Amino acid sequence: MFEFNLQATQDRARAATFSTPHGSIETPVFAPVGTQASVKGVTPLQLETIGASLVLANTYHLYLRPGSDLVAEMGGLHEFMQWPHPILTDSGGFQVFSLAERREIDADGVSFRSHLDGSSHRFTPETAIRIQEDLGADVIMAFDECPEPYDRAYNEEALARTHAWAEQCKQAQTRTDQALFGIVQGGIFDDLRAKSAEFISGLDFPGNAIGGLSVGEKKEEMHQVLDTVNSILPKNKPRYLMGVGTPEDLIEGIARGVDIFDCVLPTRLGRNNSAFLSRGGRLNLKNAEYAREEIPIESDCDCYTCQNFSRAYLRHLINAKEMLSGTLLSIHNLRVLIRIGSESRAAVIAGNFDQYANSFRAGIKI
Repeated sequence: MFEFNLQATQDRARAATFSTPHGSIETPVFAPVGTQASVKGVTPLQLETIGASLVLANTYHLYLRPGSDLVAEMGGLHEFMQWPHPILTDSGGFQVFSLAERREIDADGVSFRSHLDGSSHRFTPETAIRIQEDLGADVIMAFDECPEPYDRAYNEEALARTHAWAEQCKQAQTRTDQALFGIVQGGIFDDLRAKSAEFISGLDFPGNAIGGLSVGEKKEEMHQVLDTVNSILPKNKPRYLMGVGTPEDLIEGIARGVDIFDCVLPTRLGRNNSAFLSRGGRLNLKNAEYAREEIPIESDCDCYTCQNFSRAYLRHLINAKEMLSGTLLSIHNLRVLIRIGSESRAAVIAGNFDQYANSFRAGIKI
């Protein structure tokens, strides 16, 4: 049911196809984030139009509202949100651990209070798997702990829990139509990351994720972690870099062997007046300098926004506080990342990914 076919490589960059029950995913790929079973401001049809093949939904948020049992009753996430293509759910670990003052961790799981109403809840590895089985995504995540990246002593403790929980998640899984990914942790510490990559690889999951990055560390530290981890993770399985998603991050991640990316940033920026540029950087379209610019965000972008609307119109929508501004900017931002994935894939297959990546870093389009 799940098959990862590696089609081409160039150095560490890869082009592959990952088969799931709801279709095949061509990698490298960027997955828009639909935290609450909805990519903010963008319809499923618009996602299809910009080339999205995989979306992510959030276990923690859907557990609290509307409840995973209700989603299961409604036919699972695919039917509930009317997305017929592959879906990935995280385990809720990052959200639970980000609650700080609202949670208590022990060897068996995490007790926490809802950010919505203060009610008490508990996640264990078994709970995280049960919820994700209710939600019915194609790809699900093991329950892990995402610690602060620079505290070595705490990272050692958290890594022991993450590894034990990965084993328990594998034992708890009952559905065979969901690919369970293990998650590599270990902060910025090379030896801990190597230890984690070796342990998670040894559990023989159908895919592996890299967590705990883009949480405050320096870019060069992220790149070093990716170099270390991807030299150990098996080559015949997909690699998913969790929560990372700027144009620059995609290029550097793909160059280091990452296959799947996700991030809330493109839609968050879209709701806050900013547009990605396809060779790095961004525009704040609220600025007065764009008030009379008749050109699109990017003249060679093929998204609906750039094909139809000027910077001047987008700035007007922003200043008028029209909801359409967030939708149009989100469409563009998502398309930029999806195009980087597909262009990188084509470049790997053609054997010129190095040239493509170097042109990106230089701000040049080829």
